[in-house]
Amino acid sequence: MQGRSGFFIQFIRLAGPFWNSENKAIIRKRMLALIVLTVLQIVLAVVITEWSAALFNALEQHSMSGLFKQIGLLVLIFAASMAVTFMHLTIKRHLQIGWRSWLTERVIGQWMNKGRHYQVTHIHTVEHDNPDGRIAEDIRIATDDAIALFHSLFYSLLILISFTEILWTLSGTVILDLGVIQTPVYGYLVWIAIIYSAAASILGWWVGRPLTLTTNAMQTVEANFRFGLVKARENSQAIALIHGETNEQNRFLGLFQAITDVYDRQTHAWANILLFNSGYSVLSMAFPILIAAPRYILGSITLGALMQSVQAFQHMSSALSWPVNNMAGIAQWRASVERVLGLVRALEDLEQEIARPDPQRILIEKPAQSSLCFHDVCISKLNGEVIICGLNDEIRLGERVLIAGDASTGAKLFKAIAGLWPWVRGRIELPDEESMFFMPPRPYLPDGTLRAAICYPSSPETFSQPMIEEFLKLAGLEELAGQLEQTDAWEKSLTREQQQRLGLVRLLLYRPKWILLQEAFDSLDPDGEELMLRLICQELPDAAMLIITNQPTAEAFHHRQIVL
Repeated sequence: MQGRSGFFIQFIRLAGPFWNSENKAIIRKRMLALIVLTVLQIVLAVVITEWSAALFNALEQHSMSGLFKQIGLLVLIFAASMAVTFMHLTIKRHLQIGWRSWLTERVIGQWMNKGRHYQVTHIHTVEHDNPDGRIAEDIRIATDDAIALFHSLFYSLLILISFTEILWTLSGTVILDLGVIQTPVYGYLVWIAIIYSAAASILGWWVGRPLTLTTNAMQTVEANFRFGLVKARENSQAIALIHGETNEQNRFLGLFQAITDVYDRQTHAWANILLFNSGYSVLSMAFPILIAAPRYILGSITLGALMQSVQAFQHMSSALSWPVNNMAGIAQWRASVERVLGLVRALEDLEQEIARPDPQRILIEKPAQSSLCFHDVCISKLNGEVIICGLNDEIRLGERVLIAGDASTGAKLFKAIAGLWPWVRGRIELPDEESMFFMPPRPYLPDGTLRAAICYPSSPETFSQPMIEEFLKLAGLEELAGQLEQTDAWEKSLTREQQQRLGLVRLLLYRPKWILLQEAFDSLDPDGEELMLRLICQELPDAAMLIITNQPTAEAFHHRQIVL
């Protein structure tokens, strides 16, 4: 989507492949069924107008037999309408959830891939903020509303075709007397309906234009507010420990103030639309009766024909007014699609930027070797400030290397090794067919059972119970052995020291040959950290270790150091 082509073309490129995906046979059958059921809805609408005409004619003729006949027909129409409506809703919702599932899987696949979810946060643009809201909420609106709007548009077109013919026939011919000449007007109700609806649509679109901008803005500020609350929830312990509640309250109120500001603008836009729609609905109820009544008064048509004309006029004007009636829905749908496109564009731009040959990128290679090599590696911040320059070194299996100097600079080096920080230049050669095991200051512990959290990202069945219990004991966490099947939010229920010790348990389970520790035991005292490091050496004597630590006593533990 680099061409930044039209909105609808971008949307089709993003979501269109769903209709040609591997389940295309089922998808197309459901779409065909939806179209057929929509046609049946139109047939029922036409039948109801004819039934209404017959009913009013029976009433006008004071016919009891005619009345009972129409009651019997109403039962059949009622049953058919319920069946069609039920099947239509079921199939439409199957299509909606299927499209949403496909697009969600696609966007998550782009976002949660090769660290792109982390790298994209360093691109300074608002087009991809709050990816959680864009994936969870905006994709739902983009797909659900697309099908709903398509159905209503298709329905309106069929209504327009069907009832234009009916209204044309019922209108007959009216002689327009201009004084000098008399001109016959065929289907005059059709022409009045077109002029009436066109004028209402143009006026309504002009009145409702501000709603598009305010809807887009509202979704953005709502997402910012929701993201702020989620972030506070995830860091509630840290906030409580430093008594930051007042600051957070002020921040939340500031985010919510942005909502109220946009809300006021949106309310004004909605008020204009509702003011217009309320007058339009009242006029639409009375206007067709008033323009068709003269022919009934003159005896040119029956009461049934009059009521059928009124219903046909209302159906036709409703179909012609589709843009006005769906203005708010279109605005919300477009705003959500734009937000999804913004995230996808950011991810695609990032992917192309990293894939493009560029001397200002760190090249990651995997030659047939068993060492980690740095060749003239330079690393910078995003603002271009170089923090590592000309790093040339080779680390072999079994070496324990201290990364000394600034800890944040060392963290950037680890990210470069992981392929997460490709900014500036140089070449890093990774050991062939050997995985790198990174231990950050706090290991990621997903919610669920403790066993699943320890074994992450592998399945809980990957490692045996005795092995897990043995390493828990070695890490000084014997008390957790009885909680392996317990479900909890472990990042909140365990202390930082316990979490870091669980990181050691995970390391011992995976038994990697290359270990990168970034202040992985900084919550322990010097003796505790040294004990953890010695346990690693004892259990994994052939592994290479690159360690960032603030403990001065750890220097003696390493074979050598690299000063950044």
